[in-house]
Amino acid sequence: MEKIEVKAAATVYNDVAELAQEDKMLMDKAIEARAKAYAPYSKFKVGAAFLLENGAVVLGNNQENAAYPSGMCAERVGVWKVGSEFPGIKIKKLAISAASENTKVNKPVGPCGACRQTLSEYEINQKEPIKVFFMGEVGKIVKTDSLLSLLPFSFDSSYL
Repeated sequence: MEKIEVKAAATVYNDVAELAQEDKMLMDKAIEARAKAYAPYSKFKVGAAFLLENGAVVLGNNQENAAYPSGMCAERVGVWKVGSEFPGIKIKKLAISAASENTKVNKPVGPCGACRQTLSEYEINQKEPIKVFFMGEVGKIVKTDSLLSLLPFSFDSSYL
C-alpha cells in the first residue's frame, strides 16, 4: 500500500480592495454578471468573469429553470461561451461571486463539482493554469493559481 499526500495552496484576501487592479476589475465584472443571473427559485445568484489571453472578458451567470435540474451554473455558461466565441484562445483568470436574496453570503463560494470538472478540461487542453478567484457577496476572496488545485484527482481524456 502506498499513501500519497495531496495539498492545495490558496491565497486569501480580506476583501476586493486587496486585489491587484486587473483582478479587482475581473471580480467587479463577475459581480455585474451575478446581478443579471436568472435565479427565481433558489434566490442564489452567481456571476463568473473569464479573462482571456487576448484581453477579452467573457461573462456568465446561473440560469435556473422550473424543471430542476435543467438550469446551468454561471461557470459553465461562461466557459462554454468562451469555447464557442473564442475557440483556441486561452483563459488566464476566472472570477466568481455569489449572493443570496435570503441571506448575506459572507464566505467564499467555489465552483461546484460539475463546474470544476468542466473547467479542468479547458485548463488541461490549453496546457496553462487558470487562476481562480472566488468570493461570496462580501468578505474574503480565495485565489488559486490553478483550477486543478480545486480538483486534485481530475478525470481527463487520458483515461478514455
